[in-house]
Amino acid sequence: MKPDVIQGGEFADNRGKLIYFNEFDMKEVKRFYIIEHPDTSIVRAWQGHKMEQKWFYVIQGSFKIILVQPDDWKSPSDHLTHKEFTLKSGNPKVLHVPGNFANGVKALEMNSKVMVFSSFTVEESSNDNYRFDKNKWYNWFD
Repeated sequence: MKPDVIQGGEFADNRGKLIYFNEFDMKEVKRFYIIEHPDTSIVRAWQGHKMEQKWFYVIQGSFKIILVQPDDWKSPSDHLTHKEFTLKSGNPKVLHVPGNFANGVKALEMNSKVMVFSSFTVEESSNDNYRFDKNKWYNWFD
């Protein structure tokens, strides 16, 4: 399975605006949380999961989300190709990250917030959690 972007839409009338994601099937979602970065110097990387899926939706500001697919979860290569996504709050998109990927996130604007949906409970996730140094696969400040 590969990462993919679920396109949302907007509808506006005299009652306000509605942002929708009709193609986002949430039957596998067990929980969600919000990550807030007060400035653009913070990097949350790398956290990976062999099985757990994640979905990212930016609710304020914008984020750069980088994905890599480790070739070995205990001692991955230092030279993995990455996939880069930019999500913005004014452009309704959900990034789906299947299992078998590590991710890193960095805000591109002050006070950005990203909502993360997960297919695992906290306990399940902690048993499928892999952490790597934030500078391993990507230069976050180029």
